[in-house]
Amino acid sequence: MAEKQEIFLPYKIIDEPGYGEYEEKKSRFIAQAVSAASEEEASAFIDSVKKKYYDARHHCPAFIIGRNREVTRCSDDGEPSGTAGKPILEVMLGGGITNAVMVVTRYFGGTLLGTGGLVRAYTQAAKAALADARIATMRYGTRITIGADYSDVGKIQHLLAVKGIVPSDSRYTDKVEFDICIPVEQEREMEKALTEATAARAKIAVIQREYYKE
Repeated sequence: MAEKQEIFLPYKIIDEPGYGEYEEKKSRFIAQAVSAASEEEASAFIDSVKKKYYDARHHCPAFIIGRNREVTRCSDDGEPSGTAGKPILEVMLGGGITNAVMVVTRYFGGTLLGTGGLVRAYTQAAKAALADARIATMRYGTRITIGADYSDVGKIQHLLAVKGIVPSDSRYTDKVEFDICIPVEQEREMEKALTEATAARAKIAVIQREYYKE
């Protein structure tokens, strides 16, 4: 029986943290969203928020871990069931992100908001934090080193520019080397284009295949 081939789909992460606030009837909701590669990292961030805002009444977290969102967790932290953690998690899922954690801290304003008001407030705070965050796409790709003579440098640079590829590194010695990363499905196309552009003089070495940040 043939082995099932793994499918490497792209996924989104939080590249730079997001911060958002929402106020409802003097209750203040402070949302923070950051990247987290594991449950341990997520838990550490949640603990840090609790220490920072130690005098707040609620710290409602949600996190998603795994390339395929294998782990999802959320907590209402004392709020009525389903009014805090779940809305936060749904905002994160709706944003398509993973390997991320968000905590919405609430300072009680003295007026009860009701379940509908709480769901709205936690949702709006979470949306504000996610909108403030910088989101990046992780794509499965191939890291390639292109080796060439100086006579072919202009052709290679033009080809890369046309394809919107910026080398991650360039080395100029007796020869020239460019390091690039491209989606794995473009590997053969790139090899063909480089071969045609340099009359097969360019040397193409596949370094590794892995996820990289676009």
